[in-house]
Amino acid sequence: MEHIVEKIHSENTPIPLSTLLPWSAFITLMVLLSVYFIGAEQGATAVFSGNQIHEYFHDARHLLGFPCH
Repeated sequence: MEHIVEKIHSENTPIPLSTLLPWSAFITLMVLLSVYFIGAEQGATAVFSGNQIHEYFHDARHLLGFPCH
């Protein structure tokens, strides 16, 4: 126990915006798509025909409180 490190020096380097920007754009796009498919893809606002998308996200709608029937 003779060699105890009392001070640890570490430098905090900021993350460059050019690295952060593509990830934030991707995450924003995924969130917007998720909100659309869970909350709006049904009935008159449907982009896709049929009930496949509605039935796939049906339980998520109920879980998040979106009315769907």
